[in-house]
Amino acid sequence: MKTDHYEARFAGVGGQGVILAGKILAYGMVSFEECRAIETPTYTAQVRGGATKVDVVIDKNHIEYPRTENLDFFLCLHQKSFNIYFKEIKSDAIVVVDPNLTPSIPEKITQKLVLVDLIDIAKKQMGKTLYAAVIAVGIFAGMTKVIKESNIQKAVLDKAPKGTEIENLKAVKLGLELGKKALRSKDAIVKLTVEDAFIPPNADK
Repeated sequence: MKTDHYEARFAGVGGQGVILAGKILAYGMVSFEECRAIETPTYTAQVRGGATKVDVVIDKNHIEYPRTENLDFFLCLHQKSFNIYFKEIKSDAIVVVDPNLTPSIPEKITQKLVLVDLIDIAKKQMGKTLYAAVIAVGIFAGMTKVIKESNIQKAVLDKAPKGTEIENLKAVKLGLELGKKALRSKDAIVKLTVEDAFIPPNADK
């Protein structure tokens, strides 16, 4: 990790699996990057369909305060959660949203904005929307370089239910490639669709 301190938030609604993204990231940072990391999930009373998020605080040395205060990265999969959790975000942060589920974004947003059809990609490329969370954490790794590609893959494999390792590895690789494509773009607003979701032959290298 190039910076000493980093804060990330994954948000959506209950049932989308965003909490898993935070768990994978925190586990990967602690297990393979020799960093401190704390993930803090937040649920509403309505578990399925209700707004939910997970905040991940990462530090190379010591975490003095376990809550996020200045987010470097915010990924959201639903308008309901965007309206509630789009706060505490740095002006130069990265904001990733699924525009099909989060259609209303502030016009004068200062952050780099990535519009990615994440749920659609998970459904069409993986066959199930439940892989959206793993693709999301791959996007994070590909865009931010906070965690090495090999290490986020290890974290995903360790957390994958037995028998789903191949599918989850494919999902995180899809996310990594989407993230790297977004990172390469110099545009303030980047749009990624299912046509952008593929794994090149050298993805393992």
